[in-house]
Amino acid sequence: MAYGVSPAGGSASVSSVRAINFEKYAEANASLSPLKKGEKRVVFLGSSITEGWMAEHPEFFETNGYLGRGISGQSTYALLLRFRSDALDLHPTCIVLGAGEPDIAAGDSDYDEDRTFANIVTMCELAKLHGVKMVLTSLLPAEGYYWTQNATNVPDKIESLNKRIKAYALANRIPYADYYSPLVHPGDRALPVTFSDDGVHPNRFGYTIMEPIINAILKKI
Repeated sequence: MAYGVSPAGGSASVSSVRAINFEKYAEANASLSPLKKGEKRVVFLGSSITEGWMAEHPEFFETNGYLGRGISGQSTYALLLRFRSDALDLHPTCIVLGAGEPDIAAGDSDYDEDRTFANIVTMCELAKLHGVKMVLTSLLPAEGYYWTQNATNVPDKIESLNKRIKAYALANRIPYADYYSPLVHPGDRALPVTFSDDGVHPNRFGYTIMEPIINAILKKI
């Protein structure tokens, strides 16, 4: 599973808008039953790490009643564009946002940390406007992205964006799920083979580390 090409921070073409894949979850969204009184709904919005989670360990979502809305390759620009259709319109109590890796993977010429961070902030502000709680999550560690040579100094970029997300979360009383610390190899700041088969996406063991972290936060909410 790879991130592929994501809409980057320039002008949006018709083809890039189509690449958002608004239809991927359209049928599943339409088939959701109306929420019963007192019922809570949690939506996990993200890219291939979220989509892979649903494939590697679907029981996590089924047992907890969570909705997974991950699409491989989607940058924060894409997530922002489908934030309404695949998150807000589902009337969730909480949205868990996993975002940022595809932005960095797009390459040095396309990645702009300020714009990526601004997209994340915008999604948080939209959620607050609609009375929906947010949980922000760290980017996962990676020494690099195997499908591209255009993204350099990846560990530094990941750490920098993680620091900004965490600081924003603390300043705005938004829960922050730190997946990075328990998964990172301290030497090269990579995602170890124990937790990943390709150095980027978690395997079942990696997701097993992540699950109690996010569950503990969601139980408090």
